[in-house]
Amino acid sequence: MNINFPDGFLWGGAISASQAEGAYLQDGKGLDTQDLRYFDAAWTADERKEKSNRRMNEEKFNRALSDTDIEHYPFRWGIDFYNKWEEDLALFDELGMKVFRLSVNWARIYPNGDDVQPNQKGLDHYRRIFEECKKRGIKLFVTILHYNIPVNLVLKYGGWKSRTTVDCYVKYARTLFKEFGELVDYWLPFNEINAGKFNPYNGACLIEDQEDNLDGAIFQCLYHQFVANAMVVKLAKEMLKEPMIGCMIARFTTYPADCRPENVMQMILDDQYSNWFYTDVMVRGFYPEYMNRYFQQFGIQVDTMPGDMELLRENTANFVAFSYYMSLVSSVEQGLEKTSGNLIMGFKNPFLEASDWGWQIDPVGLRITLNQVYDRYHLPVFIAENGLGAYDQVSDDGMVHDPYRIEYMKEHVKQLKEAIGDGVDVVGYTPWGIIDLVSCGPMEMSKRYGVIYVDRDDRGEGTNARIKKDSFEWYRKCIASNGEEL
Repeated sequence: MNINFPDGFLWGGAISASQAEGAYLQDGKGLDTQDLRYFDAAWTADERKEKSNRRMNEEKFNRALSDTDIEHYPFRWGIDFYNKWEEDLALFDELGMKVFRLSVNWARIYPNGDDVQPNQKGLDHYRRIFEECKKRGIKLFVTILHYNIPVNLVLKYGGWKSRTTVDCYVKYARTLFKEFGELVDYWLPFNEINAGKFNPYNGACLIEDQEDNLDGAIFQCLYHQFVANAMVVKLAKEMLKEPMIGCMIARFTTYPADCRPENVMQMILDDQYSNWFYTDVMVRGFYPEYMNRYFQQFGIQVDTMPGDMELLRENTANFVAFSYYMSLVSSVEQGLEKTSGNLIMGFKNPFLEASDWGWQIDPVGLRITLNQVYDRYHLPVFIAENGLGAYDQVSDDGMVHDPYRIEYMKEHVKQLKEAIGDGVDVVGYTPWGIIDLVSCGPMEMSKRYGVIYVDRDDRGEGTNARIKKDSFEWYRKCIASNGEEL
């Protein structure tokens, strides 16, 4: 059977504002929550895992508010995409990218989140990028919120715990639709919305030691994000012509450890609580019944308002996106070996190899996931993130040779192609960190994903020059051949 990628398949790449832009106070930008995440390049590997990834407390938060240091706050410097975007777009064009997934930084548009008027310099900046993409024939896949919100919203309202933040977010989205509606092809209200559960500071902007009931606060924040998501979908239908507006989760593909019925049941529960709950709300339009038992078990009560359930039901996504990096194993048994992954840890699969950071490499899992998602919702699917974080080195010849990344991408593209042969309607593929940027979890530059190398280290030092890796040429040929030349 000859399987082909459809004509017009959207090959591309993805970045986020907080990890790439830098220029953290330039042109009127306000502080955002990612600007406050502290990192020390001298930390050991264990300290990096312990200190940098998921936890924010009041002491660290308050110290960062007044700290003007740059070196220890990597999201303040990024890769200076804010000032180097023209050079980078030229490289993306040379690569042949059909679509560019990027996010807008809310604090560049409304520095305090609740400002009366938007920051014109911020609007002008994104307009220049969007218009240049259009000139180059690159479609735009824009994430409205990729974790970071203006810090003022946390200080003044408690962030996503407050309904006021929902109103501010909808005002921000309205501004984006008004300014850029004719330029953007695909909109995504929230990046990896399930991150709120697994990374409470990144996903829900929660300061953990301020919460008496952290789980309750998490699910209240998630509820407000679901409501905000539906409000923005409604707004898109009112303001945009034929809007393509989707939803996204970090997909945790899960297998039972064996065929023991209890382990199969645990896999089903893990899938529901980690994955399906979030997309079920945003695609099916209601809180699924299986969450009633979960909420009762953990004593979670969510405050709602009249009209919310109708809002969720009537304003659902018209495509489904997810990030896919690895798979995990479910088991009722304790003591099994664990391994790292995107946002979460899980039991290790003995049949899989792992990346330098312990993430299990599972190309077939991508095909499985695509089939599962499409079978459940029968909506177009977008692979919003996929990639390999690895240690890359510039060789003596001035090049970056990364055969491991080529192999990773090749095997995942093969399985993507198989899923298309299975009948899955896949719209596009935007590998994560198409250009090296600050890694979100460990905050390291040394964890590199891109097909373009950026000469900057974990302290932010280096020339910041861009170098095309061997994987750049491989991906260029892949795109040019529409997935035939692998």
